[in-house]
Amino acid sequence: MLWVKSFHIVFVASWFAGLFYLPRIFVNLAMVPADSVAERERLLLMAHKLMRFTSLLAVPALVLGLWLWMGYGIGWGPGNGWMHAKLLIVLLALAYHHTCGVMLKGFAQGANRRNHVWYRWFNEAPVILLVIAVILVVVKPF
Repeated sequence: MLWVKSFHIVFVASWFAGLFYLPRIFVNLAMVPADSVAERERLLLMAHKLMRFTSLLAVPALVLGLWLWMGYGIGWGPGNGWMHAKLLIVLLALAYHHTCGVMLKGFAQGANRRNHVWYRWFNEAPVILLVIAVILVVVKPF
């Protein structure tokens, strides 16, 4: 079980690293002048590659988490309300990941309508999600 936990933590950290950085690319994309096609294309290429890599990292993170939950019974039974909250955080992280993909498609199509300040705030969401998830798993407040 400790091997599964270890790899789960590694893949979750790697997945979230991508979720931390992708919106930073969105900040830069939102700031690119309209006449700077090369810069825009370079940032789009970086964002597409990072999105693909981040998506690949999410799969083992989720599979290993399910293995811990269903295979080893972590979070089952009375006194494990923290797991319900953590599962909600995982769903929110997946929704955030999906939203990043939708936004990336919007940038690729030239349909972005938000400014760089909005993306700076949007970039804070995965930090908050990760902090809550770690507190839930370590402290188990309920």
